[in-house]
Amino acid sequence: MLLERWDLNAEASGRNAGGFHVQIQFEPFEVEGEDWARAWAPTIPLLIDAVEHWQGLSGELGVELEVKLTGGVLVAETEEQLAAIERKAAIERGAGLDVELLSRADLRRVAPYLSSALAGGLLCPVEGKANPLLATHAFARAAQQLGARIELRVDLLEIERTPGGFRVETSGGPIECERIVDCAGVAAGRVSALVGVPLPVESWPLQAHVTEAVAPLVRHLVAFAGGRLTVKQAAAGSILIGGGWPSEPDPETGRPAVSLHSLHANLRVARHVVPALAGVRLLRIWTGVCNGTPDHRPILGELEDVPGFFVAAFPFLGFTAAPLMGRLVAELACGRAVPYDLAPFAAARFSAAHVEEPVPADR
Repeated sequence: MLLERWDLNAEASGRNAGGFHVQIQFEPFEVEGEDWARAWAPTIPLLIDAVEHWQGLSGELGVELEVKLTGGVLVAETEEQLAAIERKAAIERGAGLDVELLSRADLRRVAPYLSSALAGGLLCPVEGKANPLLATHAFARAAQQLGARIELRVDLLEIERTPGGFRVETSGGPIECERIVDCAGVAAGRVSALVGVPLPVESWPLQAHVTEAVAPLVRHLVAFAGGRLTVKQAAAGSILIGGGWPSEPDPETGRPAVSLHSLHANLRVARHVVPALAGVRLLRIWTGVCNGTPDHRPILGELEDVPGFFVAAFPFLGFTAAPLMGRLVAELACGRAVPYDLAPFAAARFSAAHVEEPVPADR
């Protein structure tokens, strides 16, 4: 049984831009350094396999999910940025990721739509995109056909441990179960707190921008070392522009609302990197909340102190990882082994000294 507080795809699953990200993200690499990147590197094999898993999902689910692996390009404007990208690439190669450094001339050849002022970049062939508006509902239909129950607009109230597992109090009545999988996104820390193990799951309210449909222009998933930016083109032709720019809380509801500052800044960076966007009209904007963790690594597996309670939280890159993460945690919940060392992702790495209470979802 899946308990859903709102409706399917109403939160982060449907409020993302659908990118497949496998590279070490440049902003935390620049801020945290190479030691942090090496500690994060065990995540890379999971993401590589997750993208491979995505490639078979349209056939498995019987829905065209618009999965495209056209490659991701992280571009640099300066030689200093390019040198940092090269250091990052060395760590990625050590984790099994095939990436290619691009000179200025290489970049013009591979992605001629990018600004000629850019100094070079890094090409990751296994990055790309899919359509998040289709994927969640396709999964839900397939799960229901296999006997899963999906309960919408049900609030989780309490969790009590019992000799046989758990008693879950909800707004729809009590549920007895043997195992629980905590896949609550930004609320994952609050859910785990109900069994006495609060986790430092962060809440990042963000926004994304979508243009009118245009002729094929942006072939890759584009990121920029000189500022927050992701750019990709959907199958319908619209350009999706994001990169982690924050939204603002609505003063009345507390829900994420559009930040005009982020809108202006994001589009300015996008036009700088992809000059042709200057002639494309903005169509719509949406906001959403992304989950995070302090070290950017996922939290996967069974809680040491609460047998039968499993956590599935993948920060910042959750859309990429979700199908594989779900499969892994399902295997674990059924008592089966998985072909990965999940020790770097154990919840136990967060001691009680670091976590006094879960991060509120309206942060």
